[in-house]
Amino acid sequence: MKKFLNIIPRVFVVPLFVLGGIIIGLGVYTAYVARLHSYATDEPSACINCHIMVPYYQSWEKSSHREWAHCNDCHVPQDNFVNQYAFKAADGLYHAAVFTFKNEPPSIRPRYASKGVIMENCVRCHTQLTTEFIKTGRMSYSQVTKGEGKVCWDCHRDIPHTMVSSLAASPNAIAPLPASPVPAWLKEMIKK
Repeated sequence: MKKFLNIIPRVFVVPLFVLGGIIIGLGVYTAYVARLHSYATDEPSACINCHIMVPYYQSWEKSSHREWAHCNDCHVPQDNFVNQYAFKAADGLYHAAVFTFKNEPPSIRPRYASKGVIMENCVRCHTQLTTEFIKTGRMSYSQVTKGEGKVCWDCHRDIPHTMVSSLAASPNAIAPLPASPVPAWLKEMIKK
């Protein structure tokens, strides 16, 4: 560290530390306000940090899956911890970019990678149903893309989200608001 500081003219050392502190402080504050920590959990309420997800949360909340599956149970790979969080991070960064640049579609539908994950999770949870009772067998999303079968939601299109779940189709969707990121001491100061 001393070698690095000796390279920089002394007049720039303090401003560089101040600038570095500001950048780090803004980064930490942004992560806090965006509730970045909530995405490391399996809580469905983390999904409604973005207002556009409220209709999807509401449709899940009223579905039969509510008691048995949370968002991550269906939308994130379940094969191992590393894949789970890598997929979650990549998908989250994609969503953050789309929402930041106001490029979100009126009705959100899964992307290609997500469709494969959702299909695998449907089959994972309903293995007994698909292998013993209905005998459709275990079908993968890659088989579906080759035309060798259908995805689960071709027939079960209203489970657990309805096809009309979008901000425009459900303008009065109600979901619990995320807790305010403003600290209590700051709220008190603002009231005065």
